Amino acid sequence: MVFGLLIAFMVLMGLGALAVYTGTIDSPFDEPIQTPGGNADSMPPPCVPQNDNWPDGAPPLAYDDVRVRVYNAADYSFAIAGANADVLAARGFDIRDTGDFSRLVEGPSEIRYGSGAVRQAYTLAAQFPSVRLVLDDRPGRIIDLVVGEDYTEPLPVDQVQLAAGEPMTDMEDCVPVGELTPVPREFGEGDGPESAEDDAQDA
Repeated sequence: MVFGLLIAFMVLMGLGALAVYTGTIDSPFDEPIQTPGGNADSMPPPCVPQNDNWPDGAPPLAYDDVRVRVYNAADYSFAIAGANADVLAARGFDIRDTGDFSRLVEGPSEIRYGSGAVRQAYTLAAQFPSVRLVLDDRPGRIIDLVVGEDYTEPLPVDQVQLAAGEPMTDMEDCVPVGELTPVPREFGEGDGPESAEDDAQDA
């Protein structure tokens, strides 16, 4: 009898799991079970790096140490990438390239960065009121600003919340970069091989 009850229970559990998998009934969980990262739209930001030199978090980089490519993923009929690049260049950022992205990006602008460029990504992100950080599998420290359809213009200089030598503040719901799963690297239109070579030289 005991074994019969156990077998019946396992059969019922199997049928229930099959019904959830096929969508016949709703899952009892409100949120999907997944590991952080791996999807640009839902990827959490990385936390500010910490080490023995920065126990409270890393400070921002000097702007001229942040190498940036700026891509228009909002509207190809306007020079949106160039306009953003001009503002950032005037502040001292090292602009390496501008152009159109390979596709339009719904939602806010994105800063795409490699695992060794979290400080660069945070330093650039502070220039905007709203931006998404996306870890990809690039090898170097050059980062990409991908201007999305819901982009915001750069903040006025006096509203940028950075101070030289002072720790940067973690973004909300951040995750250590080592726990994120990078998405595949994407390129601006027509510059894939050149960008890949630039990344490799900077690795």
